[in-house]
Formats: sequence, C-alpha cells, structure tokens
Amino acid sequence: MPRKPNYDRNDLINRARDLFWQRGWAGTSLKDLEASLKMKPGSFYAAFGSKDALFELALERYATDGAERLRALAREFGPLNALQRFPKMAIGNDNAPAKACMLSKTLLELQAHRHPLAQKANEHLLKMEQLFAELFAQAQAAGDIGAAHDPHSLARRYQSDVLGLRVSAEREGVDAGAIAVEIAENLAKL
Repeated sequence: MPRKPNYDRNDLINRARDLFWQRGWAGTSLKDLEASLKMKPGSFYAAFGSKDALFELALERYATDGAERLRALAREFGPLNALQRFPKMAIGNDNAPAKACMLSKTLLELQAHRHPLAQKANEHLLKMEQLFAELFAQAQAAGDIGAAHDPHSLARRYQSDVLGLRVSAEREGVDAGAIAVEIAENLAKL
C-alpha cells in the first residue's frame, strides 16, 4: 500500500505561487522550488510532475483567489461598490510577493516564446474580465450605472486600469493609492 504524502499540497501550491509571483517563471529554478517547498527532487516530481505543472497550479490558485475576493466584495457591498473597492484591495496587501498581477507578468514573460503557460495566463485574464463585465451588468441592472454603457467595454477598460495600477504600485515615487481612489471615483461617474 502506497504511503500517504506527509505534506500539505495546498500549502506547497501557495508557497510556489508566491515564489513564481515574485520571481517569474524563468527566474524560479527547480532548485529554488525544492528549497522553498523543502522537497527533494524525487518528491517534487512525484507530487507535481514538472515545474510547468506546478506553475499552472499556482496560476490557477492565484486566479481563483482573486476572483473569489472580488465575489466576496460583491456579496458584501454590491457590484459597483465591489468594483470601486477592488483596486485598493489589489495593491493593499503589503505581504504580497509583488504588487503587479501574476497573470499579466506571466503573459508578458512567456508570450514571446509561445509558451503554453502564457495562454493559460491569458485565459485567466479573460475570465476575470468576464467577471468584471458581469458585475458591471449587475450594477447597470440595479440602476447604479447608466444604461448607455456596454458592460464588456467597461470591463476591458477597468481591467486595463487595474493592471496599470498594479504595475504603478511596483514603482518608487508613484502614489498607487491615489490612483486606486481615482479609479473608484471614475466609476462613481458612470
């Protein structure tokens, strides 16, 4: 009978996500992963198969967590207020490995090489854009934004603003908090 692994798979995926988020795909070696996860090569391969497979799990975790945080905001505050609060939340975690979005960082790093993980990152970005569009449509149905606005166009612009905000938050001398407030104020004008 095979032995049950003596590790918490979710914890390992979370730690790998943080390492990949901070360093990127190319900047994270197998040795880095083995050291961070405290795993020997054989255990690593038995648990995850490959660096790419673990990176894909880390991307999935990152995307799922972000979407769930946004959905939780929408349940608590309503769709428009959630969209107004989300930018500040996206840059407000001082314990995050990076301020920039892991999905966009992955897309930019790997797209030129036609790496399959770039496509996975793009798929997650498209899903997030769709979630934004759903929230804009809900806000529109509630009368919180004008009927003349296209929720999908708003979502595309909003995602662009949030991704730009997250890159700006990485830069010294940029008041990303003020930009987040400006994004929220612009939504209030719709």
